[in-house]
Amino acid sequence: MISVLVLTLNEEINIGDCLDSVAWADDVLVLDSGSEDRTVEIARDRGARVLHRDFDDFASQRNYGLEAGGLRHDWVLHLDADERVTPALRESLREAVGRGEHRAYRVPSKLIFQGRWLKHAGMYPTYQVRFGRREALTFTQVGHGQRGALPPEQVGTIDEPLRHHAFSKGISDWVRRHNRYSSDEAGHARATALRDVDWSSLLTGTAQARRRALKDLSYALPCRPLLRFLYVYVGRLGLLDGRPGFDYAILLAFYEYLIGLKRREHARDGSRTHAEESADAPLEQDPQSPQL
Repeated sequence: MISVLVLTLNEEINIGDCLDSVAWADDVLVLDSGSEDRTVEIARDRGARVLHRDFDDFASQRNYGLEAGGLRHDWVLHLDADERVTPALRESLREAVGRGEHRAYRVPSKLIFQGRWLKHAGMYPTYQVRFGRREALTFTQVGHGQRGALPPEQVGTIDEPLRHHAFSKGISDWVRRHNRYSSDEAGHARATALRDVDWSSLLTGTAQARRRALKDLSYALPCRPLLRFLYVYVGRLGLLDGRPGFDYAILLAFYEYLIGLKRREHARDGSRTHAEESADAPLEQDPQSPQL
C-alpha cells in the first residue's frame, strides 16, 4: 500500500530505529550517498533495498528515488534517517490513502532535543510535504531544503507528526551540517530580492505559503540573529521549553549569523573580483577626451 524512501549518509546511529519504525511497510528503499560506516549493512539486515547515488541536493535525491528506485506502491513516504514514524502516524497515512482526497500531504514533525520535545522553540507544528502519489510528488530545491512542486489545492494535511531526532549524532554533527546548510541559505538569500517575495501569500496564503514568504522577506531585515533568537525564545515561547529551549534558540541565532557572514563574504569577494577584473582590463579611449 505504501512505499518508504529513506535518504542516508553515515547514519548507522539512526537507520536501525528509523527502519524499525516503518517495519509495517513491505517496500522500503534506502538511497545512500556513499556511507563509510555500517549504514548499508544495517539497512540490508532490516530488509530494506539499497541504492547508491552521489549527493547533490535533497530534491534531486528524492526525485531520483521516485524515478529510478523501482518503488512498488503508488503512495510514497519520504523520510530522513533521523525521523521516526509513530503508530498513530502510520494509521493516519493509511487513512489518507483510503480517502484519496489529495495527491500529496504535508506532515508535521516533533523536534526532539536533549531528550525533550521542543513544543515551542521547535515551532511545532511546521509542515513538509513528505507523503504523496509517486507520479505526482516531485521536489524542487530551495536553499538547503526541498519543497513539493504541487499546487496548494492538491496538497492535504496530516495532523499526526513524525518524531525528528535532529541531534541524535550530537551537537558537533548538527553544527557541521548547518555550516553546510548556511552556505546554501546564503546563496538563496543572495538570489532573493524584495520583488521576489510572494506578497499575496502573506495575507491570503496557506500557513506553509506564509512561512515561505516571511522567510524570503526576512532576508532584508537587519540583526537577523538577534531577531531569530527573540522570535524563537520569546515570540514562540521557547522559554517554556526550559534549558533545551534556550540552547536551541542560541543555536538558531548562530546559524543565522553564519548565513549573514557568508553573504557578506561573498559580497566582498565579488567586489574584489570585479575590481581586479577592471584593473586588468585594457584601457578604452574616452571619445570625449583629446588624444595625446
